[in-house]
Amino acid sequence: MSGPKRITIAIDGYSSCGKSTLAKALAATLKYSYVDTGAMYRAVTLYALNNGLINGKELDEEGLIDELDNIDIKFEFNPETTESEILLNGENVEPYIRNMEVNDWVSPVSAVAAVRRKMVKIQQKLGEDKGIVMDGRDIGTTVFPKAELKIFMIADIEIRTQRRVNELRIKEIPFTEIEVRENLKNRDHSDMTRSESPLRKANDAITLDNSHINKEQQLDFAIQHAKRFILID
Repeated sequence: MSGPKRITIAIDGYSSCGKSTLAKALAATLKYSYVDTGAMYRAVTLYALNNGLINGKELDEEGLIDELDNIDIKFEFNPETTESEILLNGENVEPYIRNMEVNDWVSPVSAVAAVRRKMVKIQQKLGEDKGIVMDGRDIGTTVFPKAELKIFMIADIEIRTQRRVNELRIKEIPFTEIEVRENLKNRDHSDMTRSESPLRKANDAITLDNSHINKEQQLDFAIQHAKRFILID
């Protein structure tokens, strides 16, 4: 007798809407693999910063494209945290990809078509066997347009700002609240207006506004919709 049907779950949405929080919890509940695509673009951004491809207010797009063959991104399971952590050229860069400098540049780096094509190819490879939850901004539209379940997350900008502020405080990363709010607004604009795989809701995606619901409620929302496609033990 075969087991429950394994599906692909795509979670898209704006910055600091809790995409990763929901995706991790849903993957753990379903015993699925989880892939944080945002971490992949952050790792590329970190590479660009560390290798002089971002100077002042300019991104050397051609230089970054020339370096793409030298950028290797993988995920490694950490048994202590029970989570997958990202490796950039063999180095665990999880502690370094959430600072404000990376935050400021990840959208411009993500908008480079060649970067997106390389990341999408890696993401699609990771999801070949289904049984995966992936979050990002173009998962349901570009990476897995045939995903069985697509969720598009939104939340009020002030609530998103406070969530990011709390995250940065925990990690002891220097910031001002104004910087965080403007960074989120700028990222939203950049994500929605880029020419390559812009942020948009897939026609068959379900909207989840989690401005005023807790983590348990949003997980229950996702599980109830997942049940339409799979049998959960």
